[in-house]
Amino acid sequence: MKKLLVLGALLFQYMSFAQEEHAWVYLTDKENVATSIANPISILTQNAIDRKAAHNIPIDERDVPVNESYISQLKAQNGIAVMAKSKWFNAVYVIGLEVDINALENLDFVDHIDFADRSLNAESRVAMSNDKFEIEESLVDFNYGSAQNQVEMIGVDHLHISDYTGEGIVIAVLDAGFPNVDTMGAFQRLRDNGDLLGGYDFVERSDEVFEFDGSEHGTRVLSDMAGHIQDEFVGTAPDASYYLFRTEDPTSEMPVEESYWVEAAERADSLGVHIINSSLGYRVYDNENYSYAPSDMNGHTAFITKGANIANEKGILVVNSSGNSGDDSWQIVGAPADASGVLSVGAVDFEGNYAPFSSQGNATQPTLKPDVVARGAAAAVVNSSNTIVNSNGTSFSAPIMAGGIASLWQALPNASHEEIKEFVRMSASQFNSPDFFLGYGIPDLQLALNIALSITEEEFVRFKVFPNPVTNMLNIQIPTSTEATTLKIYNMLGKLVLEKDIIQSQTRLDMASMTSGIYIMSFKSNKGSKLFKLIKS
Repeated sequence: MKKLLVLGALLFQYMSFAQEEHAWVYLTDKENVATSIANPISILTQNAIDRKAAHNIPIDERDVPVNESYISQLKAQNGIAVMAKSKWFNAVYVIGLEVDINALENLDFVDHIDFADRSLNAESRVAMSNDKFEIEESLVDFNYGSAQNQVEMIGVDHLHISDYTGEGIVIAVLDAGFPNVDTMGAFQRLRDNGDLLGGYDFVERSDEVFEFDGSEHGTRVLSDMAGHIQDEFVGTAPDASYYLFRTEDPTSEMPVEESYWVEAAERADSLGVHIINSSLGYRVYDNENYSYAPSDMNGHTAFITKGANIANEKGILVVNSSGNSGDDSWQIVGAPADASGVLSVGAVDFEGNYAPFSSQGNATQPTLKPDVVARGAAAAVVNSSNTIVNSNGTSFSAPIMAGGIASLWQALPNASHEEIKEFVRMSASQFNSPDFFLGYGIPDLQLALNIALSITEEEFVRFKVFPNPVTNMLNIQIPTSTEATTLKIYNMLGKLVLEKDIIQSQTRLDMASMTSGIYIMSFKSNKGSKLFKLIKS
C-alpha cells in the first residue's frame, strides 16, 4: 500500500508539471520564393495584386506561403498539435508538452521557438485578471432608428447623400461568431447585392461562419457597417463588400487566438481586402503565465500587434477597437490597437462626451492612442434575432468608423491607406489639441473629403520633417507654393509648447532644449494641413 501511495504521488506530481504549453515555432526558409514573387498570381488573387500595384506595395517573401512539407513534419512529431500558421512570420502555432516543443529545435528547418509563457523564454511575466471581448454589458431597451446619431456624428450621412456608401471597398471583419447573417433581414440587402463575399472559421477550420458558436458579437459588429432595415437602421457602409472571419473562441482566452487573427489578416491580404475591422483585444489569458502586462502594450511586443503592423505595411487599413479598460486598473489601449499602423477607435456617448470605459492612451505607446473616437456608449446595433438594440463598447465605435472610412475611400479611390488615415485625423474635433482620452477627437468625414480634395498629392507628400527621432536640429521642408505655414507643437497631453510661422521652404529648428518625449507637430497653410508625430531623443 505504501508503494502504491508513493507511486500515486509521483504520478500526480508528473501530471501537475507536464501541462501543455503554447508556442510559436519560427521556420528557417520558404519554398520557391523567387519563382512565386516573379509569378504572384500563384500566391495572391488578382484583386490583391491590383491593390498592391495601385498603392506601390511590394510583393515580397512574406506573401509566399509557409512550406507545407515543414508543417506536415511538425504534425508528425511526438505530442505536437499544429493550430495555426502565418506566412508573414513564417511561423506555426503549436500546443504540446514543454519537452516536446523544445525537441522541435532539433529539426533543421526550425529557426527558433517563442513560448506564450514567456517565463519559459527566460523572460518574466506580469499576470493580470481575465478579460474577454472589447464589449461592455448590453442594454436591454430597444431604440429603433437610433443609428442616426452615430452616423451623423462622424459626418458619413453627407457622404451617403453623395452616393458614397462604400461601393467597391472590401472589408474583412475579424471577430467571433456571425450567427444568422445568412438569413437575417438586416443583411438582406447585403446578400441581394452579392456583397457577402464569404468567410472562414479559423478556430474550427470550417467554412461555416453563420452558426452560433457561443457569441453573436460578430453579427452585432457587422450590423454597424452593413446593416440595413428600411426606415429603421442603416450602417455606415451598406454597399461595401465583406468577408467574415471568425478568429475569436468565446469559450476560452488563449494566445492561439492571436495567431488565428494574423492568419485571417493574411487571408484578407491575399484576397485584396482594403480594410480590416477588428473589435477584439488581447491582454490577459486563462493561463496567467501567458498574460501580458500593461508595459507590453508598447506597439511591438504582442504577436497580434506585430501582425497588424505587417497588415498595414501591406496596404491594408486596419481599424481596431481601443478596448474597454478606461475605468479599471488596466486602463490603457490593448493589443492590437497599440500598433502604430492601426487606427484605434475609442468611444463617446450620444453627445460626443468621453465614455469612461473607453481605454486611454499612454505616453509610452509609439503613437497617440486612441487615434479617433465614435459613438460606443449605447450604440445602436442589430442582434442575431434581427432586433435593434443598444450595446456599450469600443467594439461598436470601431465598425461605425470603419464603415465611414469605407465610404470616404470610395470617394477618394486614388488615395493610399496612410493618406486616408491622415485625412480622417485632420478632420477630427481635437486635431489641434489631442489627448489620451479622445485622441484627435470625433472625425467629420465630409470635412475629411474636403481636405483631401483641397490638397494635391504633390503638396501632401512634400511636407517633410527629419531626422525623426531628433536630438538637436530638426529640418523642416514645406511646399514652395505655400505662402505661409503655421507650425504648432503639442505634447502628449495636448498642451501647446511651440508655435512658429514658417515662410521659407527649408527651415531648421533647434530642438536641443526641448524635453525628451513624444510630440505632435501640426502644419497649417493656405493649401491644407499635415500632421506628424515627433520623437525628441
